[in-house]
Parts: sequence; C-alpha cells; structure tokens
Amino acid sequence: MTARRRSDPPPRPRRLRITKVYTRTGDKGRTRLAGGQSVWKDSPRVEAYGTVDELNAQLGLTVALLQADTPRTSAHRVLVTELGWIQNKLFDLGGILATAPGQIFPNMPRVIASDVARLERQMDTCQRDLKPLEEFILPGGGVASSALHVARTVCRRAERACVRLGRVEAIDPALVVFLNRLSDSLFVYARYLARHAGEPERVWTRNPT
Repeated sequence: MTARRRSDPPPRPRRLRITKVYTRTGDKGRTRLAGGQSVWKDSPRVEAYGTVDELNAQLGLTVALLQADTPRTSAHRVLVTELGWIQNKLFDLGGILATAPGQIFPNMPRVIASDVARLERQMDTCQRDLKPLEEFILPGGGVASSALHVARTVCRRAERACVRLGRVEAIDPALVVFLNRLSDSLFVYARYLARHAGEPERVWTRNPT
C-alpha cells in the first residue's frame, strides 16, 4: 500500500448503501442502537430520536410548502436554505441519540456550540423585520407559517424527550440546548414568513365571547 501524498485529495467517505428496507428484526418490539445494543422500541432513547425524526419530517413538509407557495418572497428563499441546514443537523442529532452510550465511531456526527450560534444569528436577523410582541399570538397565518408553528411544538416535545432521557442516561447537553434554541427559531421564522407574505397575526383574546 502506498502512502497518500500531501497533494492528493482526501479519500472520499464511504456512502451508506441501503439495499433492503425491511429486516423483520423489530417485529417483537425491540430495536438495536448504533453499536448493537438491543432496546425496547418504547425506551426513552428511542422515543427521543423518534421525536427528532418526526420533527425532521415536519420540516421537510414545511420546505415543500415554501417551495410551492406563490408568490415567493426573499423570506421563502432564506427559510428554505436555513431549514435545509437544520434538517441535516437534526439527522446528526438523531444519529447521536441512536448511538448507545459510550460508543464512539469514526466520523461520528456532532452538534456543537457554533451550531447553536448559527440559529441565534439567523433569529436576530429575522427579528429586525418584526415588531416586538405586545401580546400572545395564536398559531396560524398562511399554510407554511402554520406548518412552522406545528414544527415548533414538535421541537418542544423532542426537547422534553431528550430532557427525560438525560435523567436516566447520559446524553450530550448540547443536544438539548440546540433543540431549545431551534424551537425559538421556528417561532421567529413563522412570524418572519407571515410578515413578508402579508399575513396578519391573530392575537390571543382574553375571555372571547
């Protein structure tokens, strides 16, 4: 085997190949984590990464709605880009949660402080276009804005699932921080999209008749 020269390009990572979707190994209510540990499908860890997967699917629907929406505004373009990045990070986060505690693999995905910082920067940018809230608003707006509100609530549930998991098993605290900041981001994104699409915000009415 010859050594790789400094001028040679780095080796390309091996691509995952899935040749068969069903395996029948989960028919009895158990599944395997990365590393081979067998767990029940209703375990806190499976519940956590399953909820993250649900969130990712909801964001995929939101992106499809944004791309189908007309007329498209600059907000649509910004959110399609950001939500695409978020979906990839959620896939990383789910992979971390699906890994048995103490297991470390080459090229293992990570969620780090700079990922949280990106969410915060984008929130700050979007907030410049928004009026300060003086009252609670009802989830809604257009179809894509409403989908973002749904994603926000699923994100909160994913966060709660990770907190619950962290009380019985060790998890990286950065995962909870990312989900916490993401739920805030999705709320801001829903308002940002509604603002640019000309959709009025409906304010919560105390004691409605």
